[in-house]
Amino acid sequence: MTVLAQDLRLDANAIDYVLLAFYFALVLGIGYLARKQVSSSLDFFLSGRSLPAWVTGLAFVAANLGAIEVMGMSANGAQYGLPTVHYFWIGAIPAMLFLAIVMMPFYYGSKVRSVPEFMLRRFGKPAHLVNGISFATAQILIAGANLFLLASVVNLLLGWPIWLSIILAAVIVLGYTALGGLSAAIYNEVLQFFVIVAALLPLTLVGLHKVGGWEGLVAQVAAGPGGEEQLSSWPGNQLTGFGDNFLSVLGIVFGLGFVLSFGYWTTNFVEVQRAMASKSMSAAQRTPIIGAFPKMLVPFIVIIPGMIAGVSVTELAGENKAALMAGEPAPSGATFNDALLLLMRDLLPNGMLGIAIAGLLASFMAGMAANLSSFNTVFTYDIWQAYLKKGRSDEYYLKTGRVVTAAATILAIGTAFIASTYANLMDYLQQLFSFFNAPLFATFILGMFWKRMTPTAGWTGLVAGTASAVGVFVLAETGVWDLPGQGASFVGAGVAFAVDIIVSVVVTMVTQPKPEPQLVGLVYSLTPKEQLKRSTVGEDAGWYRNPGLLAGIVLAATIILNIIF
Repeated sequence: MTVLAQDLRLDANAIDYVLLAFYFALVLGIGYLARKQVSSSLDFFLSGRSLPAWVTGLAFVAANLGAIEVMGMSANGAQYGLPTVHYFWIGAIPAMLFLAIVMMPFYYGSKVRSVPEFMLRRFGKPAHLVNGISFATAQILIAGANLFLLASVVNLLLGWPIWLSIILAAVIVLGYTALGGLSAAIYNEVLQFFVIVAALLPLTLVGLHKVGGWEGLVAQVAAGPGGEEQLSSWPGNQLTGFGDNFLSVLGIVFGLGFVLSFGYWTTNFVEVQRAMASKSMSAAQRTPIIGAFPKMLVPFIVIIPGMIAGVSVTELAGENKAALMAGEPAPSGATFNDALLLLMRDLLPNGMLGIAIAGLLASFMAGMAANLSSFNTVFTYDIWQAYLKKGRSDEYYLKTGRVVTAAATILAIGTAFIASTYANLMDYLQQLFSFFNAPLFATFILGMFWKRMTPTAGWTGLVAGTASAVGVFVLAETGVWDLPGQGASFVGAGVAFAVDIIVSVVVTMVTQPKPEPQLVGLVYSLTPKEQLKRSTVGEDAGWYRNPGLLAGIVLAATIILNIIF
């Protein structure tokens, strides 16, 4: 027996479709209303730097709460259990706090419009162009992954053809992003955050009730193929693939918690753009911290349902789970990627089903809209304006941004078919991060804290790091290096980081640095401390708006969660 499309298809009725139609109308309505606030390119690309911190904070976490987060982490919960929380508590929170406290003052204080523009000021045109092209490429590829997963889920749940699902989803996201720019994307991400929670929280609670509460889930997981190791986040040997506890912890802390995590959260313009849309430096610093509060709790509504599915869904429990964990096909034909869908099929009644489907669609569209809004900013400002069409009017670049958004959507439809060749989209995404984020983080950290680093070192280190990650990928794909699962992306990220550092240092020793006056505001030691200070008056006054205090609370809570689980 295999899990066929009809086995996963949900029995949606009129009320579910009415809820879906209402949700889509609301999303497009927000885009239309946001359009009225767009009168300049700054409004379109960075919301005029006018949004409050609570809005940008929720958008910050929602932009990351996309298809891979919801479906991928549920799959990991079914397969590995609680060690999956490391993607949040180790692989996200510390880097988000570092971005808020250390890096946002440089981003926001320098008034750059994008991360590549920061690279332009620090290292010059070659590094700027390399970063702009690599970032734009990555966003189109990731948008395609979000789009493909959205389409495949809609196909399974509602029976719509893949091609129709892809085009419909792309048109809706294009509609509100092209109308209202970043403001439309951000306000819809806030809406989508609440829709996602409204969909997944009841599923979690109903699922826990089905298995006898937390104690019942613990007992069933302990008795299953994964055993008690799936009930403790540390040392996470099943997740890392290491048999040695020390190596497993080292891999989680350094590989995931430092190289991949800091590389993603501190240099990825998809996230940074949300903070840069804030109305003040203090609000920009608070944005990642406000996002970190719900980020800490997301595991409870994406990983726990996966664990519940792993013990309660017939197609994934018992011998099926044992086979999948051994790397063999399950007798049922199901995979861990089906965990959330199978749980929804088993537990949710009509009406609630419509909300759940809307929640899934919201997560996919939030991810894709984040990719599109960051792509149109980088392409318009950092490629089109900087190298192809200089000195045009602001209205020209505003129109260009809308055209670029449409073109990016069409390209994403194409890259959706590249994503379709991967059995596990989490592998695909982590691979892209090792190519683009890990070397960029190395260049950023060196450039921000080492004033001697030269412009030539900026772009040569970036190219060498990216090339080395691609090299590891090719070796793994051709079987020369045996790196199963996400091993290639973890190793590739580490190699890219190390190669970037080494090449940058060597090249710096034989090339000329920029004059120090040109580095004020871009290098930590050369920037007056007053320039990095946040406002403490007006809307930024009050102890509860202190980024340092809020970051300390988040960090303490994260440590407590690691101890408890």
